[in-house]
Amino acid sequence: MFESVAYAMGTPQAGGAPAGGADMLMQFLPLIVMFVIFWFLLIRPQQKRAKAHKLMLSELKRGDHVLTSSGLIGRILEIDDEQVLLECGEAKLRVTRGAIGGLVPGKGDSK
Repeated sequence: MFESVAYAMGTPQAGGAPAGGADMLMQFLPLIVMFVIFWFLLIRPQQKRAKAHKLMLSELKRGDHVLTSSGLIGRILEIDDEQVLLECGEAKLRVTRGAIGGLVPGKGDSK
């Protein structure tokens, strides 16, 4: 039974040595293409957003109206390297600089 399968597979042609390098490249080409697509659609835009967020955090100043990542909106009273003091209505909250999600659009500097 196995002999017929072996004969059906045939023998390699006389001068037809398999091209190992090109064949291997063709096997990995879909994986490489998928990685490149993954990079441009997911990783690169996330890096751009992270860079823009880091730039925004470095440019924060006193009087800016900000939105925290938890949804609180407040005005910056004090700012240092690690923490920000926010005025939210009557309350004053101290949050880390990384908790600032962004600037509130339409609110200018009050001072």
